[in-house]
Amino acid sequence: MSEKNTKEENIEELSEENLTSQEETVELTEEERLTQELAEQKDKFVRLFSDFENFRRRTAKEKIDNILNATSGLIKELLPVLDDFERAQSAFETATDIEPVKEGVELVYSKLKKTLEAKGLKAMDSKETDFDVELHECITQFDGGEDKKGKVIDVVEKGYFLNDKVVRYAKVVVGS
Repeated sequence: MSEKNTKEENIEELSEENLTSQEETVELTEEERLTQELAEQKDKFVRLFSDFENFRRRTAKEKIDNILNATSGLIKELLPVLDDFERAQSAFETATDIEPVKEGVELVYSKLKKTLEAKGLKAMDSKETDFDVELHECITQFDGGEDKKGKVIDVVEKGYFLNDKVVRYAKVVVGS
C-alpha cells in the first residue's frame, strides 16, 4: 500500500504542479493582457495629445491669419476714396475757381464718412452733454458759469464708436 500511496502522492503533486503552472499561465496571460491594454491606452493618449496640439497650432495660425486679413475688406472699400483724393489733388493744381474744388472735397468726405459708417463707425455727439469719463477726455476746464458746470463746452477732437465700443475718446473742454 505504500507504493500505492506514493503513486497517489506523486499524482497529487503533479496535479498541483499542473494547476500552479496553469495559474501562472493564466496570470501571465492576465499580465500580458493588462500590458497590452496599457500600451493601447498610451497609444490613444499620444494620438489624442498630438491631435490636440495640431488643433491648437491650426487655430492659432487661423487666428493670426484672421487678424492680418481683417482689414482687407475695409481697405478694398477705401481704395475708391483714395482714388477720389488723388483726383482732387490733381484738380487743385489746375483749378482756377475754388467752388468746384470745394464741392469735390465735400463729395470725397461724404463718401469716406458713408464707407466708415457702413463698417460700424459712429461719431459721438458730445457738445452740451454731461462730462462722462467713459466717453470723454478732459483737455482743460473753463469757467462757463453755473449752468455749464460739469458739461462739455467745446469738442477739440471728436470721439468715435465702432459697433457701440469706444475706439477714440472725445477730447473736450469742460465747464467748471
